[in-house]
Amino acid sequence: MRFKTYTLQLPPWVDDILSEQDQIYPTVEERMALAITLATNNIKNNGGPFGAAVFERESGRLVAPGINLVLQTNCSVVHAEIVAIMLTQQQLANFDLSAEGFPDYELVSTTEPCAMCLGAITWSGISSLVCGARDEDARSIGFDEGDKPENRFAKLKSRAISVTLDVLRDEAKAVLQQYIDEGGIIYNGRMKII
Repeated sequence: MRFKTYTLQLPPWVDDILSEQDQIYPTVEERMALAITLATNNIKNNGGPFGAAVFERESGRLVAPGINLVLQTNCSVVHAEIVAIMLTQQQLANFDLSAEGFPDYELVSTTEPCAMCLGAITWSGISSLVCGARDEDARSIGFDEGDKPENRFAKLKSRAISVTLDVLRDEAKAVLQQYIDEGGIIYNGRMKII
């Protein structure tokens, strides 16, 4: 084959953090704490400062974790939210996480999703989004979050996706600051100011 294939695989350290099968995280704070732990460990392992995970909303069962793999894979689209969604869809063998018979799934992200991830969320079937740090927190350290509509949360709600903001925001912002303090690379595409 002339073109390379792409395989998505989490690094082994993720298994060390998530050693138990069918872990339950009853509260959004516990779910966010896990996402923050993933992001912090990703920084320690030369990755970006973003973590995410998909949970069954009612039970709190972890379905799939996600970390930002941009630096490790040289692929700009493997953001933590996308990785968590992809792994969830593969595990459930369904591209539609709102398919009949499925429970409601919640995506927890250490930082409000960028423009690309917002699109992925609407198409994935996720029914709930929980965010730690805000868009302005990521932009303040230099990340380009893309062009997002001012009324993005209302648009998500109109698609039956609930949104909860600022869960452990200070802790999530601290991860972004840690990344900068440790000399992390700000990996944007072309950022043109017009």
